[in-house]
Amino acid sequence: MLIYLGISALAVFLSTLVLLVLGEPSLLATTHLVFAVAILPLIFGAISYFVPVLTRSSGAHRTVLLVPLLLQASGFLAFLYFFGELGKGALNFSAGVGLLVSIGFAGWLVFRARCTFGKPHPGWRWYLAAVAFLLVGLALVPAMTLWPAWRHELRLLHLHLNTLGFIGLSAIGTLQVLLPTVLSGPDTEAAARLHSDLPHAVAGVLLCGLGAAFCWPLSMLGAALLSYVGCRLGLSWLRRYGLRTIFDDGASAALATALCGFLLLLVFGIAHGVGLVSGHDAVSAFMTAFLMPLLSGALSQLLPVWRFPGRRTMQREQMRELLVAGGAIRALLFISAGSMLALGYREGLWLSAAGLLFFLYALIRSFCKPSTLMSQKD
Repeated sequence: MLIYLGISALAVFLSTLVLLVLGEPSLLATTHLVFAVAILPLIFGAISYFVPVLTRSSGAHRTVLLVPLLLQASGFLAFLYFFGELGKGALNFSAGVGLLVSIGFAGWLVFRARCTFGKPHPGWRWYLAAVAFLLVGLALVPAMTLWPAWRHELRLLHLHLNTLGFIGLSAIGTLQVLLPTVLSGPDTEAAARLHSDLPHAVAGVLLCGLGAAFCWPLSMLGAALLSYVGCRLGLSWLRRYGLRTIFDDGASAALATALCGFLLLLVFGIAHGVGLVSGHDAVSAFMTAFLMPLLSGALSQLLPVWRFPGRRTMQREQMRELLVAGGAIRALLFISAGSMLALGYREGLWLSAAGLLFFLYALIRSFCKPSTLMSQKD
């Protein structure tokens, strides 16, 4: 399931880039294709994988593991609505399914945290906060229909709660555990930092969303709080591992670049708020500078583990070696492309496509090479 979600997310990203280059669908359609069909199901799948580890409990039940497929199907309905193929009812139905699933998933998170042996890792609270933001964001979908006069403000709030809230908190919470795993050097400060920084992150998301929708100076304060959280994480990595160690490994280089992309996009958001840059390409920049390095870095580390579970084997190491090769170069392409898009240069789409194709080539090789080696060994 997790392998399918990862590969399907890459396929959706590639399809989205093609659609953006062709200029066929609206920006709303491509945005919902990425967020609702690729990222939302993948994050739920990743949470169901990480939470049993954080709570030192058994693996998720099959029902929980199938939740991403339901979300992916309902998300595709939302995409078809914005693509012009379905009516308004499809969008409200998609949002309703997402709401019900998210409520049940939040209950599962709380249940797992209460049933853990000892004290659960504070990372689980970041996932709960992320799902809570998703719930509010989805509830705003029918609200836009009920209060059309507030549609613009509610849409901006919906966008920020989903991107900075659901995706942002899930990503930053995961990064604090995943990058130390990549570098095989546990971060002893991670638990304390996750515990103390969550209120700042939640407040930052709320202020950014409310500021974008109703009073833009609040967004500057929110961006400052989120930047504080991100900078604390980045500086901790630099002190513990060093810049060279981080960028010597393709997976950690991509994950660190994703954090840099997140911070850079906060700066662009402030610049947009004061009228220095246009916000039209902000979503494309978010996908390229933040989500693409995050996805490629995470999959470089996790796909070999998901394909060869259990103890570490030669096949797993060989697959990982192929995936991380060139990771720093891909990350540079992604963050450069995102910066160009944020500044209004659509040529950034070609850089992001180059980075994505680079990773897909490595992915195809990694799935072929281990199988060949195993057959030769047999």
